[in-house]
Amino acid sequence: MDSSKVKLAMAPIGWTNDDMPDLGGENTFEQCISEMALAGYRGSEVGNKYPKGPAVLKEYLDIRGLTICNQWFSSFLVSQTLQTVEKAFRKQLSFLKNVGADVIGPSEQTRSCQGQKVSVFSNKAVFSREEFKKLTSGMDHLGKIASDEGLKLAFHHHMGTGVQTVEETERFLNDTNPDYVYLLFDSGHFAFSEEDPVAALKKFISRIGHVHLKDLRNSVYEEIKKKDMSFLDAVRAGVFTIPGDGDIDFPSIFKILDDAGYKGWMVVEAEQDPAKANPFKYALMAREYIRNKTGV
Repeated sequence: MDSSKVKLAMAPIGWTNDDMPDLGGENTFEQCISEMALAGYRGSEVGNKYPKGPAVLKEYLDIRGLTICNQWFSSFLVSQTLQTVEKAFRKQLSFLKNVGADVIGPSEQTRSCQGQKVSVFSNKAVFSREEFKKLTSGMDHLGKIASDEGLKLAFHHHMGTGVQTVEETERFLNDTNPDYVYLLFDSGHFAFSEEDPVAALKKFISRIGHVHLKDLRNSVYEEIKKKDMSFLDAVRAGVFTIPGDGDIDFPSIFKILDDAGYKGWMVVEAEQDPAKANPFKYALMAREYIRNKTGV
């Protein structure tokens, strides 16, 4: 891969989990970004412990040679008015623009079960035709706003939501404007959804605007499925890990991205319990693996 076109970032979720604050609650923001930089990453996504002021955050990052590449945005286009969602979206967009980011990553959270203590296998959101239309037209609207501000909207398909499967993702992309709405490809979420992430990437490659590199441990997955666990409990059980430490075919993923001339960020994002998986150690392991496989 061409390192002038593809940049590598790390998500802070390996140090502190925003959905389960007790996981890594002892790890500070400063430790997190210092270890990211020390491990050889160029960027970061935004965690709950990060300073809320753009100037303050940027100062911390600049001296470590890091930049913010993207931030999760919880959209509720199906259940709230477009005006309400747009107001929150513009506020986050302004923050991201001021810290030098080029991507914003919405995920539709209406009736999402990802943060609830219920089975992620039987309680995912399902949208009606009217609700899906509301989602796609609203996302086109937000995508145009992001584009006008010089950022790219990359929609995050996610476990427990109304856009989780390959079929739902394809429908979403077919019904949105490719000029304004891109896909945040997440290898781990497609694998968790029992889809082939390599085949999914091949299918959607022309719309990829951001990449999350997350591996899945098949042996753990079989156990959590057998026990019909929630998404959060699956994370605690160690279903996810860094690229190269699980069972996803990352060499094929890297080849598809390279062959397509992908330009943008690849983000190592593997939510684990830091008490069981030392964040710095795993950051180094992932960095070495990706360097060996891609040259980036």
